[in-house]
Amino acid sequence: MSYDPSPPSPPSSPREPSYTYPWQPPAPEPPRPRHVPHREPVGHHSDLRVLRGAYRLQRRTATLTALGYFTLFLVLSAFAPSVMTSTVADGVPTGLLLALLQLPVTWLAIALYEHTARRHVDPLAERIRRTAELDARRGAVR
Repeated sequence: MSYDPSPPSPPSSPREPSYTYPWQPPAPEPPRPRHVPHREPVGHHSDLRVLRGAYRLQRRTATLTALGYFTLFLVLSAFAPSVMTSTVADGVPTGLLLALLQLPVTWLAIALYEHTARRHVDPLAERIRRTAELDARRGAVR
């Protein structure tokens, strides 16, 4: 056995050392590429945009229903006191009647919010939830 004074050869890849010893195990093979799904993952799915839009429309509708009525009541109180002090029936002023109607209008806004949630938002959320569960199961099988 002869001694070679030349420097070791440069590594062929950044992971390989510049020299090896006979007792070292061989370099590990590079990992195989992972399976790429046929569709985009749930985080980038267009259903999420649709769901966000449905939530946004739902919030705006309910908020504008409740706050819009209250704002109308305040504007009438400030700029049309003659309308608010006029009587409707048996000496009941219009302002009192409009104030008492605030509670049913708020209930209407809540009912509208729940109705749009059940009809439009919940089915979208359920579909996204099922897709995410299916993706999670597929990821666990790999």
